[in-house]
Amino acid sequence: MPLVTIDVIKDVFTPAQKKDLIAKVTEAMVAVEGEGMRPVTWVRIMEVEQGDWGIGGQLLKAADVQALGNS
Repeated sequence: MPLVTIDVIKDVFTPAQKKDLIAKVTEAMVAVEGEGMRPVTWVRIMEVEQGDWGIGGQLLKAADVQALGNS
C-alpha cells in the first residue's frame, strides 16, 4: 500500500487544488503500478505553517510561493 506525502506551505493551495493534486498523484501511481493500486494508494497533504519553511536561508510564506508561480 503506497503512502505518498506532499508537504506544502499552509494557504498556498485551495481545497480544489489539493483535491486535484491527490487525484493526479493517485493516477501517477496507477500508471506505474497498475489499476490494482488505486484502492490502496494513500495520498496526504501536510501543511506547514507559514514561516516554518525556508529555502536558501530565507523563510517562506504563502505569498512568496504564490509569487514564484507567477514569475
